[in-house]
Amino acid sequence: MKITPVILCGGSGTRLWPLSRKSYPKQFSPFIGEDSLYQTCAKRLGSDAFTAPVIVPGDPFRFIVLQQLQDVGIEPDTVLIEPAQRDTAPAVIAAALQVAESDPNALLLVAPSDHLIPDEAAFRASIEVAVPAAMAGQLVTFGIKPDHPETGYGYLELTAPAQDSAAPAPLRRFVEKPSAGKAAEMVLSGRFLWNAGVFLFTAKSIIAAYRAHASDMHASAKAALDDGVSDLSFLRLASGPWGDIAPMSIDYAIMEKAKNLSVVPYHGVWSDLGDWAAVWRETQVDNLAVAGDATAIDCQNVLLRSEVEGQSLVGIGLEDIVAVAMPDAVLISHKDRTQDVKLAVQTLKESGVKQAEFTPKDHRPWGWFESIAKGDRFQVKRIVVNPGAALSLQSHHHRSEHWIVVQGTASVTVGNKVDLVTENQSIYIPLGTRHRLENPGKLPMILIEVQTGAYLGEDDIVRHEDNYARA
Repeated sequence: MKITPVILCGGSGTRLWPLSRKSYPKQFSPFIGEDSLYQTCAKRLGSDAFTAPVIVPGDPFRFIVLQQLQDVGIEPDTVLIEPAQRDTAPAVIAAALQVAESDPNALLLVAPSDHLIPDEAAFRASIEVAVPAAMAGQLVTFGIKPDHPETGYGYLELTAPAQDSAAPAPLRRFVEKPSAGKAAEMVLSGRFLWNAGVFLFTAKSIIAAYRAHASDMHASAKAALDDGVSDLSFLRLASGPWGDIAPMSIDYAIMEKAKNLSVVPYHGVWSDLGDWAAVWRETQVDNLAVAGDATAIDCQNVLLRSEVEGQSLVGIGLEDIVAVAMPDAVLISHKDRTQDVKLAVQTLKESGVKQAEFTPKDHRPWGWFESIAKGDRFQVKRIVVNPGAALSLQSHHHRSEHWIVVQGTASVTVGNKVDLVTENQSIYIPLGTRHRLENPGKLPMILIEVQTGAYLGEDDIVRHEDNYARA
């Protein structure tokens, strides 16, 4: 029997700021290798043992999840759009109800999209071990054998010390994130595993658990699904009933109350990459984690990461330091304080600093753009349009635009006229004129846009037609 992956994409990952931000959270970024964590998760669950995945993202990321799956050759079964973030419990029951409409006995593997699991074969083997228990009506969770006292994870306490085998074991209780001293005691006892937040169960078993322990949430999620609306390639959950649901994790809503629980220990490498110290642990070589155009000289236990092409980051004589450079923000932290990066984000947010939540790249359904220069009455942008994609037919009240194609060919509508603009050619769009930009080619098209006018904000867009239902 094949397993249906349910991939959760709603997290924000503020402890990995400045690379991870509200506008583009960590699951969509490539921390290790070329693929994003989300793409790696989808590929990990892409063997013949699995069906096409059910994806549960927030509304702002609906096109990103599709584009990134397309880039790795995966077609989802369903993309359920959450109207608002409500943590993991509502997302899981919505996905279970959706799958149960066609097969109540379907096996569901719930997986966060932002975890690092390098040994895919060992992970799949653990899932195979868990299948009989899940088919028998157990709610199976996966626990990671800890290799150090970690205060950033929740724990699972077993009734007896964990064995080296991967056989399902009884769960005594869930334990919230402990203090450093308590974490050390728990690891030493051998009875505790890290809570991976990965679950295996049948659709009917988890639905029964919600009816028993979270009946109001079940009813609201069912109403949101029943009243949901198909929108392009998505199923958009109804915002009214969804808004009645209180944010809650599946651990708190279900797992801490259910009696039919089992734990499968996983002995391979795993990390939720919850902070920069975790990234250092999983990427360090000889205690140095260096990425991008970064250089470490006489440094120990250091992470240096440059996310800016052509900008060198150099550390000299550093110890236990994390430094991450982005085009618009730089983080420097003691490695033992990286859990507190979320406090820095909150401080910046309260001060109205844009970098707290927004990345320099603005991702859109058709591609992305970034501002590369800005001054009084002008702005210069780099715009990348995906193959076959098109911006909306739009106009502006306050600005005119000059477009210069630097890669590929653009199909440009200005008024009633359509022109093909190739590399090293340009075109002018007068203020107030309806216009549209399309990429008819098979490779990304890149152009430089020069805006001039009295107001250059992104809200000065009047959409007349749009392929992505934004008009």
